Amino acid sequence: MGDTVIGFGILGCASIARKVSRAITLAPNATISGVASRSIEKASGFAKANSLPPDAKIYGSYESLLGDPDIDAVYVPLPTSLHLRWAVLAARKKKHVLLEKPVAVNAAELDTIIEACEVNGVQLMDGTMWMHHPRTEIMRHFLSDTERFGQLKTVHTCFSFAADPDFLKGDIRVKPDLDALGALGDAGWYGVGAILFAADYELPKTVTALHGPVFNEAGVILECGASLLWEDGKVATFNCSFLTNLTMDITAIGTKGTLHLNDFVVPFQEHEASFTTNSKSGITEFMTGWVSLPSEHIITAELPQEACMVREFARLVGSIKNGSKTEKKWPTRSRKTQLILDAVMTSIKRGYEPVEIVS
Repeated sequence: MGDTVIGFGILGCASIARKVSRAITLAPNATISGVASRSIEKASGFAKANSLPPDAKIYGSYESLLGDPDIDAVYVPLPTSLHLRWAVLAARKKKHVLLEKPVAVNAAELDTIIEACEVNGVQLMDGTMWMHHPRTEIMRHFLSDTERFGQLKTVHTCFSFAADPDFLKGDIRVKPDLDALGALGDAGWYGVGAILFAADYELPKTVTALHGPVFNEAGVILECGASLLWEDGKVATFNCSFLTNLTMDITAIGTKGTLHLNDFVVPFQEHEASFTTNSKSGITEFMTGWVSLPSEHIITAELPQEACMVREFARLVGSIKNGSKTEKKWPTRSRKTQLILDAVMTSIKRGYEPVEIVS
């Protein structure tokens, strides 16, 4: 028997929805059943521009889409300030929720979303695509290998891109009433998530914002960073920015090995991705080179990572329709990421003091 095909509704026509609509089309267990905008004209234009299936329904309001019994799940690419309202309403309408990141303005709002999903028995997952690339699971094996990698000691991550003037002036990610977390929520979400991934989702003891964040005139963060400290001495740093050249790096250093990659958010190629590792390396006698050079690991992917994400989400929804419980690891990971973002904001407001993480 084939997988249950899940009917998706797209709640909003943001630019990222173009990428995810393609992903839904590519995923073998998903289909686009409808798209909604605040105007029927915009929704219809989105459907035409993105070659949605001819039987996909067009809605001039989000409420209409959520009221359609033929839609199993919704993808929500709305501004962060609207997530609480529409994710909760979707859950109450028994729609499973694939929610763009950052998932909420703060952890308190996210807790309300998580509770609504739990009460109504619907799956919640955030839209962090790189987590679903097959490369990510293979990296996990290396990081868990006590012989090759040892114990994690340090992680450094960076996600930045040089936004153009139109973005910096008018994009929703620089407007306090739409996406108040700015670069921290948009790009920082990835860096924090990568750190937690390397730390096997163990929360740090404290988070300290780095001095020198950059804000726009409306007070939204355009660039910032932070350091994280664990009780066992692990340390991590991340930087996120709308103002510097495109960079997507992870470096994880253990007692015996190191992992590097330079395209963790968006792979250089859709169907192939790589990372490098080295274990127990040293310097030659006259310091002319390395003993045991880093090795490159190349992983092929049948589907783009965003389609892998949709496929996994649809699989979970199909399992729930067949009697399984919701998968809690995804909202749990989202919440841990959100807690660290909250701590960074608090640390900035307190003059860069360390902020203790309380889960």
